[in-house]
Amino acid sequence: MEHEYQNNPSGKMPQKIRFEYDDDEGEEESRFQDPDETIEEAATESSNLEEDLTMCDPDPDDASVIGADKTSADYYFDSYSHFGIHEEMLKDVVRTKTYQNVIYKNSFLFKDKVVLDVGAGTGILSLFCAKVGAKHVYAIECSGMADMAQEIVKLNGYSEVITVLKGKVEEIELPVAQVDIIISEWMGYFLLYENMLDTVLYARNKWLVKDGLVLPDKASLYLTAIEDADYKEDKIEFWNNVYGFNMSCIRKQSIMEPLVDTVDQKQIVTSCQRLKTMDIAKMDSGDASFTAPFKLVAERDDYIHALVAYFDVSFTKCHKLMGFSTGPKSRATHWKQTVLYLEDVLTVCEGETIVGSMTVAQNKNNPRDVDIVLKYSLNGRRCKAARTQSYRMR
Repeated sequence: MEHEYQNNPSGKMPQKIRFEYDDDEGEEESRFQDPDETIEEAATESSNLEEDLTMCDPDPDDASVIGADKTSADYYFDSYSHFGIHEEMLKDVVRTKTYQNVIYKNSFLFKDKVVLDVGAGTGILSLFCAKVGAKHVYAIECSGMADMAQEIVKLNGYSEVITVLKGKVEEIELPVAQVDIIISEWMGYFLLYENMLDTVLYARNKWLVKDGLVLPDKASLYLTAIEDADYKEDKIEFWNNVYGFNMSCIRKQSIMEPLVDTVDQKQIVTSCQRLKTMDIAKMDSGDASFTAPFKLVAERDDYIHALVAYFDVSFTKCHKLMGFSTGPKSRATHWKQTVLYLEDVLTVCEGETIVGSMTVAQNKNNPRDVDIVLKYSLNGRRCKAARTQSYRMR
């Protein structure tokens, strides 16, 4: 794994899902198009999903955290005021080109429509929509980046089409009663970190016309298991003996904080399973808190040190299915994957199963943080284990 930072604030046969894509590594060289290029020239396929990449079907048979008082709620909007975080997201080619392709290749969805861009940032999605003929775009951004977005809109000649509104979605009054489309890049680490999904659902309930579109409209969370002895030893077990002194109290905290990092697909030991699929157009806010069972089947004899969560999003209302995955077998994104280290080292033999459940909920003190409770058990030939562990993303 290309470990960079910890706790970053954000069987059945598998079903094959085909996303429209173009496996062209040269896309990174041309992610910023000439302003005069045509929509057809700009709209190139960019999903990171290989055509035959298998996505997993769910199996139908199937504490408290130590830490400082300061959490992501204290700096959430301030963090998005700095251009650096927007640079990272814009340079995420999988993310940004997929949204561009969705809009440019499906201009019939946007032509003469009123669009709401929730969490607009620099306004890039609003600009895409305006370019394909949206009647008007309302871009809501709460951070100081709203001022830059306004300037960007003006610089590109879209001041008559795009209105930037600075403030919280929950506190803003739109100049119109309804919108035809809501578009947003709301996904956080582990899909749900930062809880921007609730904001999108609030906007949907308040402003979206009946039978209007929410883009993206589907999001799924997945789970698999990996071997990761070296890193667990270096970052977790390190605290048991620090120059001859016992600092295991810090180990207890470190193992409760999920790691956001890039997993090498060679580390994957088991099958993957879809834990939850969310229909953004229809779901309620509370549906983002759930308990889901899982069953992971070992694909080889190995050791398991952690479970890994990742997600994909889909735009199913397009002429052709489009979307992207943040999984370890797909082209890397800035979301990477979320690694949950286990207390136990599980010795698994090929064909054996790890069964359990994952409970995901907003933290009661700070709803932008995510509480995770993992229950797992293995009844194998060489290892028997059963445990419940709690984690918190903040």
